[in-house]
Amino acid sequence: MTKFKVLLATAGASFAVALAANAQAQTAAPAADDSLTFHGITLSGNIDLGLQYDDHGATGSDYHPAGTNPIIAKQNNGSVTAVIPSGLSQSKLTLAGKEPIDNEFSAVFKLETFFNPQSGQISDALKSLTANNGVALASQTMGADSSIAGQLFNGAAFAGISSKHYGTVTFGRHTTLLADAIGAYDPLGASQAFSVIGFSGTYAGGGDTEDRRLDNSVKYVVEVKHVRAGAIYKFSQASGEARSAYGFQLGGSYANGSIDAYYEKVNAAVSASSLSAAQVTGLATSCPGCTVAKSLAATISDNTTYAVMGSYKVKMVKLLGGYEHIKYENPSDTLAGATGTAYNDIGGYTVPYALMNQAAYTNPKQLDVFWAGAQIAATKKLAVWLGYYNVHQNSYATGANAGCSSSVSSGCSGDLQAFSAAAIYNLGKHLDVYTGLMASNVTNGFAAGYQKTEEVDPTVGFRLKF
Repeated sequence: MTKFKVLLATAGASFAVALAANAQAQTAAPAADDSLTFHGITLSGNIDLGLQYDDHGATGSDYHPAGTNPIIAKQNNGSVTAVIPSGLSQSKLTLAGKEPIDNEFSAVFKLETFFNPQSGQISDALKSLTANNGVALASQTMGADSSIAGQLFNGAAFAGISSKHYGTVTFGRHTTLLADAIGAYDPLGASQAFSVIGFSGTYAGGGDTEDRRLDNSVKYVVEVKHVRAGAIYKFSQASGEARSAYGFQLGGSYANGSIDAYYEKVNAAVSASSLSAAQVTGLATSCPGCTVAKSLAATISDNTTYAVMGSYKVKMVKLLGGYEHIKYENPSDTLAGATGTAYNDIGGYTVPYALMNQAAYTNPKQLDVFWAGAQIAATKKLAVWLGYYNVHQNSYATGANAGCSSSVSSGCSGDLQAFSAAAIYNLGKHLDVYTGLMASNVTNGFAAGYQKTEEVDPTVGFRLKF
């Protein structure tokens, strides 16, 4: 408790410094447009770097987009201080274009690459998993699954047609409607260092983080006056982050309020994990053509998600919140292949069929996700973000552990909760500095196999935008 008070005091002092700096600042004249646009094509990006202390963390990864585990995870076991990438927002390069066809329609495209500025690497979460293949839990570095797996355009890659009145339809690699929603309704701005639903793609991917972005998909969004709607469909394929998927959105805004409802279904979703020591030893038998550096284990499931999210602004305070219900079931159409072969996952990684678990949810697993918070415009240059997150898991264990509510099994009921606070101070049109922390803990089934059950991660950093 003493350590936690010291960390809170440190964050509070940083907030006070930012307020004092703002009190002395003078209002600057509006800056001229300095966007990097040529013939309708715009180059933009972020470079976000920070310094983070985790009281219960794991050695950072040069490849995972977040660099460290900002919420408590199985690997976390000791204090870690590290330079981290993308604490407030993803470091990236974006090339986007809009070419008018006539007075109504335009051709549009977007190509986006995420990178880790602290290491100079293209972001590749699955490489953070393979780095732990065969490594004992107590010795593992940070590793977690993601839709970002070292692809050249790992953020987005799509093109299509946009209409002033009839909406926009695009084809390619897209974020899901749920992912877009979390970016809009998360009080911590979907930040990786300070938000449970920003760091973990589970909630933006309708159950599995690889589905936060869908390859081979078509997406349509439209807004007419106060009403908006959207749909996304992933075409069925024999490889990738899922076999097929689809989702819908319906919502609207009026006065100072906004609300949206979502539905998403993912078939044969892939949740990848590192290989155990025994799986590494047996790889020559389970998949003779596979390499340790590119192989992973996985759980396969059909996932169904319902969600509602909203916001309301009162003067300088914007209140935000949301609820998701996610259900995992065994796949109705299993992924099957010849003995000794592997499934082709995203980013060129493989999952030997022998290392797939396609029967993990004889009893369906269900998550109820709730969050609420506020974004406060304290001054013209200083924003303060506050949030609370809770994820409750039902008991889906079978056999002797059926109905359990302890940490004896990951199938027992349990909870993950976190409190977050951050302050962002705008030093200029292209530069922000920030500080904050997230305090998280897990109980019962959520804590099964964990070395520690709570973590606090005070962080300071800066973000350069161009």
